[in-house]
Parts: sequence; C-alpha cells; structure tokens
Amino acid sequence: MLIADMNPDILRAPAKLVAETRLDFRRAALSHLERVLERSLTRVIVDLDATNEIDASGLGVLVLLQKRAREKMIATRLMNAPLSVRQMLTLTKLDYLFELEC
Repeated sequence: MLIADMNPDILRAPAKLVAETRLDFRRAALSHLERVLERSLTRVIVDLDATNEIDASGLGVLVLLQKRAREKMIATRLMNAPLSVRQMLTLTKLDYLFELEC
C-alpha cells in the first residue's frame, strides 16, 4: 500500500500524514529504510505526491526517518512535495534536513 507501484525503492506517504496515520507510516518508513540498507542504496526516497495534509506528528516521522538514515550515511529525499508540505518544512526550519525534489 505504501510502496510505490512502479518502483519498490520509493515509499509513498499517505494523503494525510497526521497523528492518526503516523504509527502506520512510521512502521512502513523504518521497514523501508531497512530495505534500502539491505540493497546498499544511497537514498531513502519518500514520494509525497498524494500527501495533502501534514501536521507536527507527520513531520516528526519524516525527521525520525532522516535521522536514522543519516546515522547510516544515507540521504533522505522527499519527492513531489506539495506546496503545503514544503511550506510546513520551511516554517519549522526542517527543510535543510532533506533533499527536496518538487
């Protein structure tokens, strides 16, 4: 469900990355990081194309993923981030943590 259909190396974020969805997304994100490590990839890629709502708990999961990836010398790329998500990252001064691909 959360893995992109066309590319299993990309994790798809849910439409609402909020408190109600954070636990499922956290589990999926950390499992995805393990797959990235097993395959010796250099980036964790999260597709935010479908994400139209994000709150502090959703940002927290993205930051946790970035921190765990960085510990393993892996970059975190957020792709297709809608304007609302990019604005939230900028307002919270967290945008520098990620490679942002619009």
